Amino acid sequence: MSLISTVSLISSTTSIRIEQDDAGIVHLIFDKADSKVNLLDRCFIDDYVKTVNQLKKMTFTGVVLRSAKTSFFAGGDITELSDSAIQDIEASFQLLSSLKESMRWLETCGKPLVACINGAALGSGWELALACHYRIALVTNTALDIPTVTLGLPEVTLGLIPGVGGVVRMTRLLGFETSIPYLLKGKQFDSEEGVKLGLIDQIATSNVQMMAQATNWILSQLQPVRQTFDIENYQFPGGHVNNPNIASLLVQAPAMLKQKTQGNLPAPEAILAVMIESAEVDVDTALRLETRYFLNVISDQVAKNMINTFWHQYNQVKAGASRPLDYSVRKFSKVGVLGAGMMGAGIAYALASHGITVILKDISIEKAVFAKSYTASILANCKLADEEKGAILRRIIPSKAHTDLIGCDMVIEAVFEDRKVKSQAISDTLAAIDAADTRDDVSGSCDKGCDRHGLIMASNTSTLPITSLATASTKPENFIGLHFFSPVDKMPLVEIIKGDKTSLATLAAAYDLVLQIGKVPIVVNDCRGFFTSRLFFTYVSEGMRMLSEGVPAEVIENAAIQAGLPLGPLAIIDEVSLSLVDNVRNQTRLDLKAEGKERIDNPADAVLDKLLALKRRGKLAGAGFYDYSRQGHKQLWPGLTTVFPTQDNWDIETVKDRLLFVQSLEALRAYEEGVVTSTRDANIGSIFGLGFPAWTGGVLQFVDHYGAVAFKRRSEQLTEQFGPQFTPAAILSHWYSHSSK
Repeated sequence: MSLISTVSLISSTTSIRIEQDDAGIVHLIFDKADSKVNLLDRCFIDDYVKTVNQLKKMTFTGVVLRSAKTSFFAGGDITELSDSAIQDIEASFQLLSSLKESMRWLETCGKPLVACINGAALGSGWELALACHYRIALVTNTALDIPTVTLGLPEVTLGLIPGVGGVVRMTRLLGFETSIPYLLKGKQFDSEEGVKLGLIDQIATSNVQMMAQATNWILSQLQPVRQTFDIENYQFPGGHVNNPNIASLLVQAPAMLKQKTQGNLPAPEAILAVMIESAEVDVDTALRLETRYFLNVISDQVAKNMINTFWHQYNQVKAGASRPLDYSVRKFSKVGVLGAGMMGAGIAYALASHGITVILKDISIEKAVFAKSYTASILANCKLADEEKGAILRRIIPSKAHTDLIGCDMVIEAVFEDRKVKSQAISDTLAAIDAADTRDDVSGSCDKGCDRHGLIMASNTSTLPITSLATASTKPENFIGLHFFSPVDKMPLVEIIKGDKTSLATLAAAYDLVLQIGKVPIVVNDCRGFFTSRLFFTYVSEGMRMLSEGVPAEVIENAAIQAGLPLGPLAIIDEVSLSLVDNVRNQTRLDLKAEGKERIDNPADAVLDKLLALKRRGKLAGAGFYDYSRQGHKQLWPGLTTVFPTQDNWDIETVKDRLLFVQSLEALRAYEEGVVTSTRDANIGSIFGLGFPAWTGGVLQFVDHYGAVAFKRRSEQLTEQFGPQFTPAAILSHWYSHSSK
């Protein structure tokens, strides 16, 4: 039923329905056929152009853009847009130009144009709204079940730039300085922030109210309506590019951007160029300039990498691509956490902040209570209402009794990374629950593969094989690995590890829990170090190996940053602690010895031993590869050059290659061995868990970026120069047949 009392259907296309009400107001209703959301694709562009051409022949009072979907407009069909740009840039230029010209006609025809935003308006959806004279948006109202309206231009996070006028209009509406975070960082915002920015003119609590506001505003306009930047003598908010303050900002901006991206990301640089260059020309010329930059960026390999991983593969993961089929989604209400250290405290926060009651158990009730304060410290810096903060804290229940875990859907073990300690904690917990729980209630059981209580035991381990840890359980089919990353409140990834006997039902349930708490799941098969830890140790080992060869520490660390990695390998070792790396190394030696094997040492071991002998154990100890002050400042330890004399036979590009190639080659071996079974999980895991450079698209996408043949050739060169860690994986010989999986 229409929201307008009296309407006439004028015409309808695949994407847009045209109605006109009795006040003469035309409603362009976005309603893409056979889709849950509205998307900008070739069909929409054609429909929009046809619609505007039809309007040119009509008499109307004003125009309202609105949506028949539950959201306003989800953005562009990135696959189609990127494919079109690659195939024919000039044809894509003409297509986008036709859309922009139609948008511009509506914007300049003199009739009032209103966007009624009933949900997310992102990317090209927000650009359509920006081309209106007046914008009204729903405001969050939990009582009326109105979700948060999300607005913005997130294209830069996909390696793209806004291509439908977003850069031009945001810069003109907000000014250079204010628009920077929304354009260069892709910052999103809600209706209330939109009002403060002056980008949203009114807010409403219902669609009916929003339509009434739109109608009233249109009918109140007695003179032709224009955008502020189309009015004579318009000036940029905050000043034009030739304003001394703005000029100073824009002189510094490229250097600051270069420092942040290291020149690896073309999109932010292109956005900044459009902001500056478009300010010197009229709006129509500026829009054409933006289109050229957009097409140049979208056809670049970096954009292809990022679109593949951050759009296609990420959405596949969130949709459950690695989750077993035929198992109903399980919702968790109560979960136990064993161990009240930093990991246990972080996991408890992640669970409680998503509505799950947590039994936080430790052998000491004091430790458990103290761990709960970690959540309180996080919440102290959140924008949540005090009532919600209190609710989250109340969901965390400190305990020292195993029996308090009865009734949990899952228990996550997060004790010290030691096989004996973990096995003991697991067996004691399960034995105590089994002995104490004599209930006949089976209502909590899952459909397939779980025990009668539906209890799943998970281990938060970064290296210890899940199959061997599962021997501490009488039901290994209910045992699984959940590898959280530190700090848990900030790191999005959870690596789910299947043991040899882990049931599909248990895997499906674990996947559901990870999604329920807003994390990103990848699924891997069991082995020592799984997937992410294997990559991590090759990275830090290569850093230490180079140090032993005489490559200066500052070169190693700076090369990592220049390559796009968040931290150098030596800094990361300090963060996790040299002692922990040593513990993992010793546990590996013991495990391999029990299997009749021997761990082969390498030059990195000697580096680690020397630092530990000097009692330089890492950041928490105040001394590692770096020195740490009480004020939190750090600098590379000057004594490194004495312990590890430097040489001059290094090359910065080679150092960068070594740090990237050693991880990608280990990922290829893991893929070859079946530890990771999709390029999707490998790429997502490497970026979201380890900070592998975003511009590469991930460890396996990097192979495609480099080219499989060239990658293999370079690996062979590195093997000859630096050792067997660079030996090309056999799968490289026919990589292109695997790279799309």
